[in-house]
Amino acid sequence: MGELKFVDKVAARAGVPPETARSLTEATLSTLTQRISGGEAAALADHVAAELSPLLVKGAEDPEVFGYDEFVRRVADGAGVDRGVAERGVRAVLQTLHRVVGHREFEDAMAQLPADLRALAEPLPRAP
Repeated sequence: MGELKFVDKVAARAGVPPETARSLTEATLSTLTQRISGGEAAALADHVAAELSPLLVKGAEDPEVFGYDEFVRRVADGAGVDRGVAERGVRAVLQTLHRVVGHREFEDAMAQLPADLRALAEPLPRAP
């Protein structure tokens, strides 16, 4: 999936314009990369568009340990949006990433995140 398609899907899922979706995508992938191991980041990078994969590259350093609030704060700061938009953006990016990289690779990476962050990747239950 090319970068444009990925960003378009994020825009639709988060209900934001494409340029905001691009900022959210870049900030979320960068923050995710800080939070997971280099090996898991590299495994995800293999599956995304060439323009997005550099965001998932890190050295062999260990993941930083931080929770939900810090994750969302870093994305909000990185994308220049408020917390609510950042939260919707993280959800949209993780759900789009799940579709792109496939279930096993995605689950391997998500296993390194706290449960409340992993929950953002779950589709929202549909209203009856």
